[in-house]
Amino acid sequence: MTSTNNSNSARPFKVLGIQQIAIGGPDKQRLQTLWVDIFGLEKTGTFRSERENVDEDICAIGTGPFKVEVDLMQPLDPDKKPAVHTTPLNHVGLWIDDLPKAVEWMTARGVRFAPGGIRPGAAGFDICFIHPKGNEELPIGGEGVLIELVQAPPEVVKAFAALG
Repeated sequence: MTSTNNSNSARPFKVLGIQQIAIGGPDKQRLQTLWVDIFGLEKTGTFRSERENVDEDICAIGTGPFKVEVDLMQPLDPDKKPAVHTTPLNHVGLWIDDLPKAVEWMTARGVRFAPGGIRPGAAGFDICFIHPKGNEELPIGGEGVLIELVQAPPEVVKAFAALG
């Protein structure tokens, strides 16, 4: 596939870097043994949502604008959906410098988003998800991977811009 870069297709946003990875399992305590006890990640918070069927611990690698969140997730009910534990690497989160523009631009090009639209996420940033599968109307999806787009706060945008 060839990429063109004319003014009609200029991307009005930037993917700045990895914001998070989310790891699912039937028991987040087992995940904590590796990620917190062995690797030494710091547990920075928790998030629980009946709607999203998740009980998660939010951990961190790194500091400042280059901190990467590692979410350790288990389902509240293993028989309900979404089944956050059935895909061990549940999703990848990407920092986006202008989330509304990104969603508008990608939708116009056939990217399928998961239901829910742009909304506050567990870590306090606005988020939305690219659906793992495209469909007839919107054929571009994550090819089996759920992708979270996360609105980067100004200090993260500035830090990535300083890198060049």
